[in-house]
Amino acid sequence: MNHDRYDDDYILDILKTVKVIAMVGASPDPSRPSNSVMLYLQQSGYKVIPVNPGQAGKTINGATVAASLADIDEPVDMVEVFRASDYLPKVVEEALALRHTPKVIWSQLGVRDDSAAALAEQAGVKVVMNRCPAIEIPRLLGGPAH
Repeated sequence: MNHDRYDDDYILDILKTVKVIAMVGASPDPSRPSNSVMLYLQQSGYKVIPVNPGQAGKTINGATVAASLADIDEPVDMVEVFRASDYLPKVVEEALALRHTPKVIWSQLGVRDDSAAALAEQAGVKVVMNRCPAIEIPRLLGGPAH
């Protein structure tokens, strides 16, 4: 798939079908984008499970933090990646190793690795890179902007 541009219907389908999101790189700091995006997703009706080994067992925006994707004890529909592009291949590998493979791997603005995306897509996982769901939700579904 060409990740330079996404069809609106592709993004819309993801936003409408995803219910549980694991956010890798979630931060407890309210000034960090991952924190505000997590809160926006929660307010938009998604269950968000923060993943951050340094914060494991604590809470971020009321949700208990998992140390890794493997530590989440329920299936997740989407893995949202708030880590640098260099970490994307490792996150994809961890996601694909889960007992219940997520339907989507979504990397945040500025985060892209085409080989990691190809690996996920070969496993049947949809990929969105260099986009923010907190921008796409109001653009495609309406509602308040982030």
